[in-house]
Amino acid sequence: MKAILEFNLPDDQHEFIMASEGEAMNSVIWDMDQWLRGKIKHAPDSVSDDTLEAYQECRDQLHELLNLENITLDK
Repeated sequence: MKAILEFNLPDDQHEFIMASEGEAMNSVIWDMDQWLRGKIKHAPDSVSDDTLEAYQECRDQLHELLNLENITLDK
């Protein structure tokens, strides 16, 4: 199976960039999710509960936004 995307440049420049950089954007989001996970999982005892809750809230929001768009970060 093949899929061919065609763009009328320069009119469709934004759409072309979004399509061609999708893998990099997915990677950045995955890295951010893993960074937040690490901050939560490996937090030193000196980190306040408020800080941990803020990290978790950010990670939950990221996942909610991804779910709304049916985006998965499975690698």
